[in-house]
Amino acid sequence: MSALKSLVATGTKLWLDSIDPDLVRTNRALGATGATSNPIIISDLLKTGRFDGRIKELIQAGHDDEAVAWAMTDELVKQAQDVFAPVSEQTKCNDGWVSFELDPLLEDSACPLDVAAKAKRYAELGKKWAAGHKNRMIKVPATPGGLAALEELAAAGITLNVTLIFSEQQYFTARENVWKGAQRRPGGLSTFKSVYSIFVSRLDVYTKEKVPSLSEAAQGQVGIVNAKKIWKLNQQWWADKNLPLQQEIIFASTGTKDPKDDPTKYVAAFAGSDIETNPPATNDAVEKSGRTFTRQVDVLPPAAVVSEIEQKVDMKLLEETLMREGLSKFADPFKKLLAQIASKRKELA
Repeated sequence: MSALKSLVATGTKLWLDSIDPDLVRTNRALGATGATSNPIIISDLLKTGRFDGRIKELIQAGHDDEAVAWAMTDELVKQAQDVFAPVSEQTKCNDGWVSFELDPLLEDSACPLDVAAKAKRYAELGKKWAAGHKNRMIKVPATPGGLAALEELAAAGITLNVTLIFSEQQYFTARENVWKGAQRRPGGLSTFKSVYSIFVSRLDVYTKEKVPSLSEAAQGQVGIVNAKKIWKLNQQWWADKNLPLQQEIIFASTGTKDPKDDPTKYVAAFAGSDIETNPPATNDAVEKSGRTFTRQVDVLPPAAVVSEIEQKVDMKLLEETLMREGLSKFADPFKKLLAQIASKRKELA
């Protein structure tokens, strides 16, 4: 059995952190059952020049740069959805999803809208981009505006991936708002599905720089401990709701950032349950490792390590810092994407 198939055999759903059509096909063959997208992924894909013909057609049809960016995102997500549609059918919508991220410019520091106006816009966009799609998940950030939109989106019957979650508090707010809305879904709860993307490696990058006093045993374990605790809270909370579909944690940002780390470190730590969205390079490293994975998702590091992390890491400060960085990583790639399309417009003219 290959390493990735052994990961899937532990009970992990493997999703690809890319919608590159070629990578989607190869990773599907290796056991991936879903995918996620974001502006960085779209920007990197369009940069390759592989889609210049289609971009030219959209420009000639009179689309402005932003409309071209969204049309390409829509088409690439739809292509990935087609690959995973059989999984969606086999699992009765429990798996086989592809995430579509809403407008990151709503979280740009230059955005003039207040929280209520942002929430209204997220709700409008979520309904627009979900319409007519069976296995498309709408990705909303756990920002004040994004969190405020979740109830209305869930009530409209939209399947949600709440992203950019770093802390228990963000997770609690997201879950409560989604559940409140879900109970007003027009078709009831039979097709209700939600996922919560907990970011992992960025926490360890943060503590290495900001909490150097952590012992060697605890440094590099903060992202794992935080995500496993939230995973357990999520398991406990949904246990008595008797829902046909699973409400799951996505372990996101599972690529290691420290070159000294084993590239399979995070993948191995969360094996056994819920969803891992791994970058293509991480999946390649896992496959080459030849490892056999075992369930580790419910195993925490030694109590002394967990206790040290709880004492030394200010999670509120961590969340605020990572959120600030996360939002620029969110909005800036979309601006770059628009600039890229503008330069292609000149090139192709």
